[in-house]
Amino acid sequence: MPTTTSAKKRHRQSLENRAKNRAVKSTLKTAVRKLHDATKAGGTGAKDMLPSVYKALDQAAAKGVIHPNKASRSKARLNAMVKNAAGK
Repeated sequence: MPTTTSAKKRHRQSLENRAKNRAVKSTLKTAVRKLHDATKAGGTGAKDMLPSVYKALDQAAAKGVIHPNKASRSKARLNAMVKNAAGK
């Protein structure tokens, strides 16, 4: 446990940041999961969902929750997945 005042404050900040980061990651995972489900269902609604998922990925990367390269890689993979589902 932290003993100094500054360490106590840092611990409080880390707990708050962890809660915020977990919330962002949770909404991001939900958006990606919904896109996966829409793609499996037929792919018609998946194309409309893509911009909102892109936005969620970019916002998470901007906040530092995920790495920017991970956001870019995820966007590329999701785009390929939606294109393949639409082509079938």
